[in-house]
Amino acid sequence: MIVYLHGFRSSPLSFKARLLDQRMRALGLSGQYRCPQLPASPKEAIALVEDLVAGVPGDQLCLIGSSLGGYYATWLAEKTGCRAALLNPAVAPPRDLEQYIGVLPAWHSNETFEFRREYIDELKALAIPAITRPERYFLIAATGDEVLDWREMTAHYAGARQRVIEGSDHGLSDFAKYIDDVLSFCHVDINP
Repeated sequence: MIVYLHGFRSSPLSFKARLLDQRMRALGLSGQYRCPQLPASPKEAIALVEDLVAGVPGDQLCLIGSSLGGYYATWLAEKTGCRAALLNPAVAPPRDLEQYIGVLPAWHSNETFEFRREYIDELKALAIPAITRPERYFLIAATGDEVLDWREMTAHYAGARQRVIEGSDHGLSDFAKYIDDVLSFCHVDINP
């Protein structure tokens, strides 16, 4: 099973989520792909994903996490022993998201949501100071990320497989170039 965890203010309607869905369908594997809408509460987001993957052995699960979803994917990978592909992952969201406390618009709808102060403490509870078994991780970091620092990412995931992209952006608008590398890391046969 592959589970895509979107970023802050994002959704299953994001560019990368839709691209992954289309690619998995093209490979005849749509039944093995999930992309839940994550709640604003980090604690609730983790609980939702844990319920979704309950009973799936770690060696049959791969998480793909973008931005804040990468932070969640790291915590879940450490807990379950699964693999995780990280796309411009957030490394320190308790610090980075402090400025976003309040009511915010979602990116892919006309909806708003509230990011509460207590969510910062929920994020702190999910911190992984150092990853174990770096071979379970694949980091894609863009030097042109306008939101997060790619150097922080590469340092945090030291020893993991890493692909540093010169340029690009936080949303990885050129993700189509890397999707098959990500799926191959997740043990998907991209040439059936």
